[in-house]
Amino acid sequence: MNRRDFIALLGSAAAAMCPPLAACAEGVPPLVVGFLHPGSAATSAGAAAEFRKGLAEIGYVEGRNVVIEYRWGENQPDRLPKLAADLVGQRVSVIVTLASTPAAVAAMTATRRIPIVFSTGSDPVRAGLVASFNRPGGNVTGISSMNTELGGKRIGLLRELLPHAARFAILVNPSTPIAAQVADAQAAVAAIGAQIEIVHASAYRDIETAFETLAQKRVDALVVSPGAPFNERRAQIAMLAARRAIPTVFPTREWIDAGGLMSYGPIIADEFRNAGIYAGRILKGEKPAEMPVLRPTRFELGVNLQTARALGIIVPSSLLAQADEVIE
Repeated sequence: MNRRDFIALLGSAAAAMCPPLAACAEGVPPLVVGFLHPGSAATSAGAAAEFRKGLAEIGYVEGRNVVIEYRWGENQPDRLPKLAADLVGQRVSVIVTLASTPAAVAAMTATRRIPIVFSTGSDPVRAGLVASFNRPGGNVTGISSMNTELGGKRIGLLRELLPHAARFAILVNPSTPIAAQVADAQAAVAAIGAQIEIVHASAYRDIETAFETLAQKRVDALVVSPGAPFNERRAQIAMLAARRAIPTVFPTREWIDAGGLMSYGPIIADEFRNAGIYAGRILKGEKPAEMPVLRPTRFELGVNLQTARALGIIVPSSLLAQADEVIE
């Protein structure tokens, strides 16, 4: 074999071992991050983008020095365990699960060795993901927006908007952790001497039926819980609430952009970006057992005055004064 053939053979072997990334040009193989989301790539592109922003803040850029293996549940929760196991088989350095307690549980069931970063709206201690917020223990840590703990606050906002409302409802997915959010809403309603209906929808096909139930029960106002299947049907749910003339408060700002009346919750982009930051810190050598679970520091109230006018509702000036975002 001559010298030219020998060099060509070495180059072919290197190309086979290393993807065509900038990191490989420097002789450093890229790290691999597993990404597990319960929704679809088409409707959750924003969540993935915020996650990548967080990774980049720590110095990891997709296509340069990190590979991201994406797995999407397509709003079928029963797929999550298999997808999590597949990521474990890919020998990823860390698994990140976004916007889903069931996805985090699936990853935790699949591996007790690979570090896991979750983002969830529920209490991760109650869900069994971590031992405590300050010292998670094990291979799991992440970000909890505590979005499901805000039912009482949302009831209070609806009452301020509609002082004479006496019959409230909360729309929840029974296949996700709902005990805390239901209890919180029930306590808030009991404190003002009103009533509350608990209405379930666990899949897309259940949403229209749920609104038929709400109309039959003649509820005065509605709280929509965060999470699947509602997040990926924002426009549909906002439209159904308007069609049935049910004043509704939603979990995050994105809902009023879709035509919802009012929203209150954490800034969800912060949650996904922080998941990327935490994943990057683990790639640099930090241990999830010693990384406290992060909680939101910013919450925002949004009001859509166009929707209010369509419903014949005059939004009190006291409520508008609290709002961080008002759609005129």
